[in-house]
This record gives sequence, C-alpha cells and structure tokens, in this order.
Amino acid sequence: MEGIRLNKALADAGVCSRREADTYIQAGVVTVNGEVVTELGVKVNVITDDIRFNGERLKGEEKVYIVMNKPKGFVTTASDPHADRTVMDLLKDCPSRVFPVGRLDKNTTGVLMFTNDGEIAERLTHPSYDKKKIYQVILDKPLDNESYEKILSGVTLSDGVVKADELEYIDAEDRRKLGIEIHSGKNRVVRRIFEHLGYHVVKLDRVYFAGLTKKNLSRGRWRYLTQEEVNFLKQGSFE
Repeated sequence: MEGIRLNKALADAGVCSRREADTYIQAGVVTVNGEVVTELGVKVNVITDDIRFNGERLKGEEKVYIVMNKPKGFVTTASDPHADRTVMDLLKDCPSRVFPVGRLDKNTTGVLMFTNDGEIAERLTHPSYDKKKIYQVILDKPLDNESYEKILSGVTLSDGVVKADELEYIDAEDRRKLGIEIHSGKNRVVRRIFEHLGYHVVKLDRVYFAGLTKKNLSRGRWRYLTQEEVNFLKQGSFE
C-alpha cells in the first residue's frame, strides 16, 4: 500500500480535520513507530505503521455524523482543560469519538455538527467553501435603516469586507429581532458585524448550517444524521 500524508491518516481515523491535524503534529502529540513526528508532509502506511495520537493507536472507525442544538454556556472544543463545560460533556452517551465541525461561541446557541469524518469536516469549514448559515439575532436596541442597508451592502471588518446574503426583521413590531443569512466563514462574524455598527448582540442562535436544522431537538439534545442527510453532505448538495 502506498503511503498517505500523516494529517490525512489522522483525519481518516476520526481524530480531527486535516487542518487541525497539522497543528497537533507540530505540537508533538503524534508518534509514528514510537518516534514523535513534528514535520508536516510525512507519509505513513496506515496498515503497517504504529501511528498514535496522545498515546492511543489509530484504528479505522465507522464514520459517525451528529447534529446538536447547542445550549448557551458551553465551549465548542474537543478538549480544553481551562473550560468549565465543553460541548463534549453533552455527548457522553455517544460511544464514538467525534469532534465538533467548526465553532459556536460559548454564548451562541443552535445547530452544531459533530463527526469523525475529517474529509467532510474540512469541506464544511474551510473558508474557500463558505457554507450557508442562518442565525436569529436579538440586539440591545432596534436596528436602524442605515445599518440595515450597510449589512446588506458590506461592512469592512479587520479581516476584510463581509455582507449578509439576506437580512429581515422577524417581528415587524420589534426591530431588535432579526434573521440573517450569511456564507462567510470568518470567526465570530455575525457578532462582529453588529458590534462594528454599534450594537450589542444579546442573543445569537444558529438555526441552519449546511443543510442541517435543529428541528425537533430541544436545547442540549443531539441525534445521529439520517442516511439521507449523510448522503446529502457527501454529495456536496449543501449550499
């Protein structure tokens, strides 16, 4: 068998995405045949080489796909010794080792996906793919017309210009409540858009991510994706 890159081997084994694997490799937590490997691009044979992550040998795992309705107060990370509560605490009943796809802020709620399929995770989170996300927002004060138009035409943030694809008031009587559709994969982008214009986001709830919703999932609950949803993701049919 011809060798594959070490980061791909880690992703295929369900440890993390390929991009995250590079970080772990450089951090020195990956060994091949007993030797720590920190160089990127090393090729391995997953059949004959003893590849370990944090001392645990990699083995092929059945691919698992999960959607959660994330509650407030949980950090989105696979492991953070400084966090009181992480989203992984909510997955204790899941027998498979999975990791979150992308991030939601500690105080942001809503649709969060988990998997051990590094290739799918990469496809959903890499900036070049820019998957569709829809959020419901509650602001500290009504959004004025000038700010509304700016969000649709483009706001210049520290890492570039970003604009919403769609923006609408959820309640015609309360202009603090909005729905925003966006494709940008920039970090904390929705909060930063409103903060840039002088608004504070009181509540932020992601209701749609790459074809997935939180329908029939109460806060903190999760479920496995249906085979139809998995096929949908694998075929790249999501926006």
